[in-house]
Amino acid sequence: MNVAIILAGGHGSRTEQDIPKQFMNVYEKPLIIYTLENFEKNPEIDAIEVVCLDGWHEVLRAYAKQYHITKLKWIISGGNDGQESIQKGVEALSDVCGPEDVVMIHDAIRPFIGQDIITDAIVKCKKYGSGLSAIRCQETIVHTNDGQEGLENIDRKEVMRVQTPQAYLYKKAKWAYEEADRRGIKGEVYINTLMLHLGEHVFFSKGSTKNVKITTIDDLEIFKALLKMEREDWIH
Repeated sequence: MNVAIILAGGHGSRTEQDIPKQFMNVYEKPLIIYTLENFEKNPEIDAIEVVCLDGWHEVLRAYAKQYHITKLKWIISGGNDGQESIQKGVEALSDVCGPEDVVMIHDAIRPFIGQDIITDAIVKCKKYGSGLSAIRCQETIVHTNDGQEGLENIDRKEVMRVQTPQAYLYKKAKWAYEEADRRGIKGEVYINTLMLHLGEHVFFSKGSTKNVKITTIDDLEIFKALLKMEREDWIH
């Protein structure tokens, strides 16, 4: 079984909107629905769980019904930060997933995710135990302590830009959060940073520069432009 865990617990203050960014309408469709539709139509995904902001569960259920998101099986509340929210999502599947099943963590606010990215993360996970969507860095990387002064160059060949989705065998994801509790590790934003903190290796899968995380108004404009280009391609 392959289960997508969609993280939709953010408030979205940086987009300067009155509602959480994952529920903003883009071309008359909620942002989160674009994301869920991509997982809905991927044949490798068996079920979807959304870790959702409190107060928006029923809104999400209504949207899912309206847009025929039939794979959405569970909506749960998140925690105080990313680590707690993902942990809750993983733990909620303890009666559903077996050790060798795959859980795929993805941001609700990365709506332009290709089918090939979802599929490749699952393939890599089944082969290596994890599959993290990632791309090479094309920009110059400079180390800084304060964001104002550059101290030294970092070879961009030695770094990867890690995105979501991030796929893991269920037994590994569950172990990571249990181990974090034992060691008192807190505040890890994503499961990949937790894995590295625990001394584990992670394996990369296919990523894309189009897999934009919408955190600012500029990101939202990029997503709109990508959607417009895709729709024009359909027409032609």
